Amino acid sequence: QVQLVESGGGLVQTGGSLRVSCAASGRTFSSSAMGWFRQAPGKEREFVAVISSSGMFTYYVDNVKGRFTISRDNAKNTVYLQMNSLKPEDTAVYYCAASTQRWTTRPLDFDSWGQGTQVTVSS
Repeated sequence: QVQLVESGGGLVQTGGSLRVSCAASGRTFSSSAMGWFRQAPGKEREFVAVISSSGMFTYYVDNVKGRFTISRDNAKNTVYLQMNSLKPEDTAVYYCAASTQRWTTRPLDFDSWGQGTQVTVSS
């Protein structure tokens, strides 16, 4: 498994930007697709974005396309989620996850999770 630690969450106004980071250790980071998920109060955890092990491929859920960008630095064992044009409905705990695959869009393929970082967007 992979150990994951998120950071960078916080409070931001509507329309603002925030970047969350996830530092990984353990299983070879560069062999794993990495994903971001989020969970709002009273709601199920939601898939947000995924990036392939090489960084060549990305995929986003429809309601963040054009606003969020996932990226990774394999030399630093870190994955990022840049969030722009934030909306109150983006408020959630954001989780980083590592996959057993080099590329996947299936949530079930993610087997390692961070502790989460809170993102709050005020209206």
